[in-house]
Amino acid sequence: MWTVIVILLVAWAVLAIVGFVFEGLLWLAVIGIVLFIGTLVVGILRQRVRRSV
Repeated sequence: MWTVIVILLVAWAVLAIVGFVFEGLLWLAVIGIVLFIGTLVVGILRQRVRRSV
């Protein structure tokens, strides 16, 4: 499971970097950052739930 989360985090980070590099794609950077944070939160929450069970 962590492999998928890490791959998604890398993909979102690349998306954000591309968005910042090309000024016209600033919206892409915002989406990349939002998805990065969302994936990180979901991964942390799933790990906590799995440990508590």
